[in-house]
Amino acid sequence: MTQIPLSQIERAFVKLDEGQLHLRRLPAADPSSVPLLLLHASPASSWFMQDFMAALRSAGCMGEIIAPDTLGNGDSVAPAEADPEIGYFAGSMDRLCDALGLEKIDVYGTHTGARIACELAAAYPDRVRAVILDGITEYDDELRDAVIANYAPSVEPDEYGRHLIWAFNFCRDQALFFPHFMKVPDRRLAVPMPPPQILHRITIDVLKALDTYHKPYIAAFRYRSFERMERVKAPTLLLKPETELALLNASVATALERLDNGHALATPGDPATKAAAIIAFIKEHAA
Repeated sequence: MTQIPLSQIERAFVKLDEGQLHLRRLPAADPSSVPLLLLHASPASSWFMQDFMAALRSAGCMGEIIAPDTLGNGDSVAPAEADPEIGYFAGSMDRLCDALGLEKIDVYGTHTGARIACELAAAYPDRVRAVILDGITEYDDELRDAVIANYAPSVEPDEYGRHLIWAFNFCRDQALFFPHFMKVPDRRLAVPMPPPQILHRITIDVLKALDTYHKPYIAAFRYRSFERMERVKAPTLLLKPETELALLNASVATALERLDNGHALATPGDPATKAAAIIAFIKEHAA
């Protein structure tokens, strides 16, 4: 399978009520195909979707592939609401589709993006043809409250640059522990540390949105995923990557009980394998 060069990925801004939303896109190879919307994890941006976009096209995704920066992340404007919920972010994606003239879409989301994708399908069923959720759960109340209080603090620039050191360590610690602020042995993750180039890039994303990066994060932790899944009618694929948190993969069984048309698939975590699984699912269940 030959992967297309990342230079084919375009960048654009789309005007919403809040201001300019930034996105990356691969133009459609077949304009009759349904577009695919990709929603990234916090605290990153669509920069981290580029290899995945290329893999999806190589795997046979012929429609337009669109990866926006969530409001408050990357190069997108801040949310209009001071304390937004996931429903607000899902609504912004529905409005983005209107602005782009997209009547029907398939949608993939990972972590925070998975919550937004789930709510988009639940709240706007006429918009979404198929859903792919990659890393979604609903935490018990004790962990949920601890995470909301501590996971994504509001940080201001410091005259000695301590916010710069904080941002790097915040991103690094997420590869070491979950939650990252519970630095105890039983919270240690069995995943490799990302290379310095990736840690640098995600740190840049945090610093670019230092005053708003936490808003989508907190909304994601508040979101009652399993409750809202009961409203999702579109065919839904739940991915179980080998590289995912065990807590998230263990939640797939509960999610399948809530979904009308749910399917699960264990997969390696690389973009090419995920892309092939997604395209096969869409062709089988949403054609």
